[in-house]
Amino acid sequence: MLPDHRPLGVIGVPTSAGAFAPGQEQAPQALREVRLLELLRDSGVDVRDHGDRELWRWRPDREHRRVQHVQKVAEIVRDTASRVRDCISRDEITLVLGGDCTVGVGTVAGHVDSGERVGLLYFDMHADLNVPDSVPDGALDWMGMAHMLGEQGAVSEFAGAGPRVPLLEDDQVLVFGWEHNQATEFERGVIERRGISVVSADEIQADPEGVAARSGELIGARCERLLVHFDVDVIDFVDMPLSENTGRNRGLSYEAAMRALEVLLLAPHLEGLTITELNPDHAETHGVSQFAADLAERLARSLSR
Repeated sequence: MLPDHRPLGVIGVPTSAGAFAPGQEQAPQALREVRLLELLRDSGVDVRDHGDRELWRWRPDREHRRVQHVQKVAEIVRDTASRVRDCISRDEITLVLGGDCTVGVGTVAGHVDSGERVGLLYFDMHADLNVPDSVPDGALDWMGMAHMLGEQGAVSEFAGAGPRVPLLEDDQVLVFGWEHNQATEFERGVIERRGISVVSADEIQADPEGVAARSGELIGARCERLLVHFDVDVIDFVDMPLSENTGRNRGLSYEAAMRALEVLLLAPHLEGLTITELNPDHAETHGVSQFAADLAERLARSLSR
């Protein structure tokens, strides 16, 4: 065990309620099966495993076509927030294993309840700034950030699942790995109107460590409690197929994403990491194992500071 370092509280949230299709609900178990927690312990991390909540697999919600499973998504957000608060009460850094991107709203809600100012570094190809009227799909994992910021058109059940509305202010957010051509016109408008900080995938690919260090310092200076939300769809699906989103020849190389993540996990005030959008059905045989090993190595370095 690393001497005199804080424990890591691990929470599994196996859900695809907010997703476009099933698959992501398998991710927490898949990461356990490739020994993520054991790899962390072998590296000296004091891991406190708080288990997985009940699995929830996506199915069509024909009654709420524009806000698929909104009640279930809100319930899971509230439950995740409660479990995160329990970790905080034990002075644990949180590792939340999703699940679709809406899981990250629960992580943020739990940390906001701490009373300290939260900063969110949203490591994702997509800003998730849509609302039900801006896209036809009804998948809430494409709308999480809009609901955290209380964007006009957000659904009250989802936006109000945390301790306050809005959950975050605009300057508490930095979208890292964003691709302009993957955003809807509505999202681009929200970013411009709100002045949300964004860092493009091209910038990161060119200088992963340097851009990550500057971004971590920027958002770290605005908060007392930094959270990193890591959506694996920021990785080019051809380079390393891990994500639910099968976009090819876009996003970051796996190497660049991991190099940037390592630096972000060393940023000031880090209190939590959320992993989302991993679909084990899409991965190559070695893919989830490699991701778990690389994630464990980087988290161990962060916690050994």
